[in-house]
Amino acid sequence: MEITKVSSKGQITIPISVRNKMNLKAGDKIIILEENGRFYFENSATQAFKRAEKAFEGEAEKAGFHSEEEMQEYMKEIRKEVRGY
Repeated sequence: MEITKVSSKGQITIPISVRNKMNLKAGDKIIILEENGRFYFENSATQAFKRAEKAFEGEAEKAGFHSEEEMQEYMKEIRKEVRGY
């Protein structure tokens, strides 16, 4: 458990141990989530990645890819076409 206080401007300082665990750097944005009257905050980049990951879940299989290696090979081919070699 960590304790912090709210400044007169409504700001809080996130303890370094928490910033390290959340991989937060100066300038990063966080989102505040509420669930059943409890508030949680999360690195917004992590939340965005989770949403993108969920949105793409199962799409590779739908496109006919059966392994990560097949997808990587396809991406290499696309890059070659785009670069012209």
